[in-house]
Amino acid sequence: MSIFLDALADFIIPICGAGGCRPLTARCEIAPRGKPCDPSQPETGCTGIVTFEMEKDTCVIKWDLKNCGKEGLHGFHIHEKADFSDGCASAGPHYNPDNKQHGGPQDKERHVGDMGNIVVDKNGCSKGELRDHLIKLSGPWSVIGRSVMVHADPDDLGRGDNSQPGVNGKTSKTTGNAGARIGCGEIRYGRPF
Repeated sequence: MSIFLDALADFIIPICGAGGCRPLTARCEIAPRGKPCDPSQPETGCTGIVTFEMEKDTCVIKWDLKNCGKEGLHGFHIHEKADFSDGCASAGPHYNPDNKQHGGPQDKERHVGDMGNIVVDKNGCSKGELRDHLIKLSGPWSVIGRSVMVHADPDDLGRGDNSQPGVNGKTSKTTGNAGARIGCGEIRYGRPF
């Protein structure tokens, strides 16, 4: 994230007017952005919109995605960077400013970027909502300028076998063994849906 955006994020507040205050919002357009990390996985064409809206100390995250591959659970995370120079592969690890182990969204020990799983239906679509107390749209650890990532496989929420290397050479406590990166996009300030 640029130095300007880092400085600006410390001073962003909800927009207020005669009709009251509008909450701080952001959106992310998901697209394949190139080949998946795992060359054995075909590109799925996962696309859609993810929105973020602050409600006091809670961030409401909503998504509407299509063409996300096989039916079932798919890992859903915020990654450190919005660098797509090598597709979704160059977005870095999960956003983890507290240097914690990977976990589920309700766990005390988790990365800020650990949003768990989305459920993809038989048509490859997923629509849903979650509320999170660690994800913020302003301040020193804002997620603005970072990326949302949709993975090919379920996130084991850090509860998998850590004695063996996981998918992409990582263990459960690092990535949740969520597999290839099939869709990603940059989180930017903006209006929801």
